[in-house]
Amino acid sequence: MTEPPAVILLSGGLDSATALAIARDEGFRPHAISFRYGQRHQIELASAQRVASVMGVADHVVVDIDLRLFGGSALTADLVVPHHDLVEELDDGIPITYVPARNTIFLSFALAWAETLEASDIFIGVNALDYSGYPDCRPEYIEAYERMANLATRAGVEGRQQIRIHTPLIDLTKAQIIERGLALGVDYGLTYSCYDPDALGRPCATCDSCLLRSKGFAGVGIDDPALVPARL
Repeated sequence: MTEPPAVILLSGGLDSATALAIARDEGFRPHAISFRYGQRHQIELASAQRVASVMGVADHVVVDIDLRLFGGSALTADLVVPHHDLVEELDDGIPITYVPARNTIFLSFALAWAETLEASDIFIGVNALDYSGYPDCRPEYIEAYERMANLATRAGVEGRQQIRIHTPLIDLTKAQIIERGLALGVDYGLTYSCYDPDALGRPCATCDSCLLRSKGFAGVGIDDPALVPARL
């Protein structure tokens, strides 16, 4: 049987690489989409390209949009990225690294591509356990977007396509995500998660994303391979 196509949102980080591996393991032919949206950590796009190449996607597109026009986030404006000494210091509020409507924007591009590919499946590596409190990572948001998606396309209205938004990581801890990815052969040394790298691209180790990533690798009892200098 021919592998059905699926669109995978691929940031270059740990979660999206795992979501890609799961889609491939479930028998889909992955088409990866990444975004250059004005983020300060654009080094993640190089990681996305490496992951896409190694994991054998059907194709990989990078979409250029500039969310710096709106700002409102430490990732797209001249605002300070928060740093902490311990992961326990992260609170339950929505942090300044939240990019307004980012997943809605990204999913809309993925939906457009899915319609042209005649793909019914979109994978996104959102997580509602070990995550930074973003509102567009919650199950109720994904469910609402999926309902909207099936009202928003010609293929959906004509009954030729039923969009499914897959969130295989949404109920997993970071350690469980890493365990799943390792079982599927993900090379996490190719991925990148830091929000505030230095001028040489080295992870800061103290932003929310770095701390949550470190917590995950500590949970499975191994060192983060992306912190080996030769891999950066």
